[in-house]
Amino acid sequence: LAPGRIEHVFLGDAFTDKEMQAALENAGLEAQPVDDIETLCAQAIADDKIVARFTGAMEWGPRALGNRSILARTTDPAVHERLNTLLSRSDFMPFAPAMLDEEADRYLLDYHAACHAAEFMTVCFNCTEEMQRDHAAVVHVDKTARAQLVTKESNLAFYHILKAYKEITGHGVLLNTSFNIHEEPIVCTPEEAVSTFLRGKLDYLAMGPYFVKQPDA
Repeated sequence: LAPGRIEHVFLGDAFTDKEMQAALENAGLEAQPVDDIETLCAQAIADDKIVARFTGAMEWGPRALGNRSILARTTDPAVHERLNTLLSRSDFMPFAPAMLDEEADRYLLDYHAACHAAEFMTVCFNCTEEMQRDHAAVVHVDKTARAQLVTKESNLAFYHILKAYKEITGHGVLLNTSFNIHEEPIVCTPEEAVSTFLRGKLDYLAMGPYFVKQPDA
C-alpha cells in the first residue's frame, strides 16, 4: 500500500468508565462523574494547578497528545522546576506546547507547510515574539517550540479544554507533557494513571468523566 495521510494516532488501549471508577475506588479515591470536565480542567490550570489527563484510547507514537498527558500553564517558567521535581525529570528535558490550530498564526512562524505533521508534535517551529514573551515555559533557548496543533477533528475533547482555557485566560496554549514519572513508561491503564497521579502528587486527575483532587493537597 502507498503511504497515506494519518488522521490520528489514538489507536491504543481504551477503558470503560466502570474500569476507571474501580481503579479510583481501589486506591481510596472518590469517583463521582462531573459535568463539563473540560471546563473544570481549564479552570484548574488557569488557577496554576497541574492536571493529569487520562481518557479515551492511548496515543501510539513518540508523543503524548492529550489522552495520556500532564497539562499546565505556560506563562510561568517556574513550572519547569515544579514538574521536574514532581516527575523526577532533568532540566535538559524540554516541555512542549499544545495549542488551538486556529491560534498557530499568533504563536508560530512559517508553520504552514507542516500543519498536519504538527498535529502529532513532531516538528519544531520558530516562535513569534508573543510566544517567546508570554509562554516562556515551552520555548527552547533557540526561540523554537515543538508545538502540537489541536483540531476539532483530531481530538475534540482536548480542543474543548484549550478553547475553555482561552476563554478564561485569553491564551489558547498549554504545556503538554507525557503522563509518567521519569524512566517509567507513559501510563496505559487506569491503575497506572492513579498510581502515577498519587506518587507524583499532581494537583488533579481528569480520568474519563471523573475529576479527582490530590488527597494530600
